Amino acid sequence: MTFLGTGTSNGVPVLGCTCEVCKSSDPHDSRLRTSALLETVHTRIIIDCGPDFRQQMLPQPFRKIDGLLITHIHYDHVGGIDDVRPYCRLGDIDVYANADTCGGLRHNFPYCFAEHLYPGVPKLNLHALPPHSHIRIGDIEVVPVNVMHGRLPIFGYRFGKLAYITDMKTMDDAELPYLEGVETLVVNALRWERPHHSHQLIPEAVEFSRRIGARRTYLTHLTHQVGLHEEAQRRLPDGVFLAYDGLRIKV
Repeated sequence: MTFLGTGTSNGVPVLGCTCEVCKSSDPHDSRLRTSALLETVHTRIIIDCGPDFRQQMLPQPFRKIDGLLITHIHYDHVGGIDDVRPYCRLGDIDVYANADTCGGLRHNFPYCFAEHLYPGVPKLNLHALPPHSHIRIGDIEVVPVNVMHGRLPIFGYRFGKLAYITDMKTMDDAELPYLEGVETLVVNALRWERPHHSHQLIPEAVEFSRRIGARRTYLTHLTHQVGLHEEAQRRLPDGVFLAYDGLRIKV
């Protein structure tokens, strides 16, 4: 997995902010909007494609995208959907999300998902997934899991012993069995203090990691309020890491 972006909807640095994080010259403190690339030798999956997608993919090899998984309809997770279309030169792309998100994509990007596309428009095939369904994209098994982003039901995704969850505030206990056996957890953690109505704080993310028994946890969807990367990392318990843009992990 490559972390293409690990920031919140504003990204870091934040426009107009002069805090020490936003002025930092450490590349670990610069965060594009949250997205990830999961690859095997034969398969390539993108998780979310926000407005920084083109910038995030320029350093990556231009290879076929076998599947695009969308967690929810918010702009910082789908604003770059049109930038996926150049990859359709390598073949149609299947896009997966829950039913409400599929409806939102059709509404917000009608020219990408219209029944009758204008000539020359590459094909994005939209698929509404039921929660807990098992699908295979290439040689990767994918299981969507229900997550609550405040009052909005969204998807997290499980891939074998890896789970990727962003924008979570809570998760119903009934979902926990679908995360049993997860060893590597990627999960959102907004900041250290001041509770947010629809996002976890870092202590909540750490507690969730312990609850499901993950061996290692990578925190994403981070604001500049986390603090400088090196200092913030020292505050975290063993096995919990701040993800950063460009980080690659084997799972």
